[in-house]
Amino acid sequence: MKGKKILLGITGGIAAYKTAYLVRILKKKGAEVKCILTPASSDFISPVVLATLSGNPVDIEFWDKKTGKWANHVELALWADVLLICPLTANSLAKMAHGQCDNLLLATYLSMKGKTVVAPAMDLDMYAHSTTVTNLRLLEEHGVLIIPAASGELASGLEGEGRMAEPEVIASTLEDFFINQQDPILKGKTILVTAGPTHEAIDPVRFIGNHSSGKMGFALVEECLDRGAHVVLIHGPIKCELQHSNLRTIAVGSAREMLQAVQENWKLCEIGIFAAAVADYRPEHVETEKIKKTESTLEIKLIKNPDILRWAGEHKTNEQILVGFALETSNVEANAQSKLQSKNLDFIVINSPNDSNSAFGYDTNKITILDKHNNQVAHELKSKRNAAADIVNHIKKMIE
Repeated sequence: MKGKKILLGITGGIAAYKTAYLVRILKKKGAEVKCILTPASSDFISPVVLATLSGNPVDIEFWDKKTGKWANHVELALWADVLLICPLTANSLAKMAHGQCDNLLLATYLSMKGKTVVAPAMDLDMYAHSTTVTNLRLLEEHGVLIIPAASGELASGLEGEGRMAEPEVIASTLEDFFINQQDPILKGKTILVTAGPTHEAIDPVRFIGNHSSGKMGFALVEECLDRGAHVVLIHGPIKCELQHSNLRTIAVGSAREMLQAVQENWKLCEIGIFAAAVADYRPEHVETEKIKKTESTLEIKLIKNPDILRWAGEHKTNEQILVGFALETSNVEANAQSKLQSKNLDFIVINSPNDSNSAFGYDTNKITILDKHNNQVAHELKSKRNAAADIVNHIKKMIE
């Protein structure tokens, strides 16, 4: 559960009070939690309580008139690994089953590309009603995972089936789901990932660098970890908050530092995904004091940095898989093909800042995969996490 992003949707039933305990359990297990409430559910559980326990603002309406904040249901759906809706009332169940969309939570559900999990809660006659049974079956057909209601004392005073599963059961179900998502082909393999830029010092306060955010590399790390792999992440001077028992991170500054870290770890890995945007050149001489602005021009002599990807390709065994990236602005395919061959790659991931909302800084990317047999697969613009899944799936096909 550590590092998983859980979007908790709460509908208007008395069992909503239990979600405070659920949030605390999920947080203790290392998950990040955000909450969406239907307007009716705030009568049963305080948004302030959920915001405090989750550490994140709670969204209820598309537009918060007090703060002026717009809650983007598409971004919320892209953020989440899982949408968990509990309690799920008969009313919200019926709307989900038939595609109705009259609140933020339902709009987010219809935008979800990841898994949706629901825990129904209602009175026993409602839960047993034929329309409820039909609607639950429809949700299952749509790929929703249903945590069945339990038997017990109900708010009506009756006793029977319809009671929402206890928070501990719901959390355990989520853990089992994530474990089952692990890929038997990649589970246990060690994967080296490089991410982010390198900074090449000019003087103590200035450097040569680029706009790489590291988001693509981090998405690849998360995808590999989710599939059960062990990951060695070597990243440049960017903030990294990734934590996982199967993750080892190595922070570096310059290209030469990154090369050293790669040289120390590449032989221990079965797969290498080199997503870092390494500076091609560095200043020949680094000033020990800050350069003062005295002249109208300043000349800095640059020398080539070591080619980290080429080194990895030269030292690759037949059992290792090596993946590179090509960020090109012109002659895209020709330049990528040359890089693929000269650096002994198994395949290369092509992207371009010329494509809208792609490459540096964005949460989305548009990639094309080109392999050493000249097979080419173009993918549409999608979240970097989904693009990472496409890349890892291609690696998986090579191993199968």
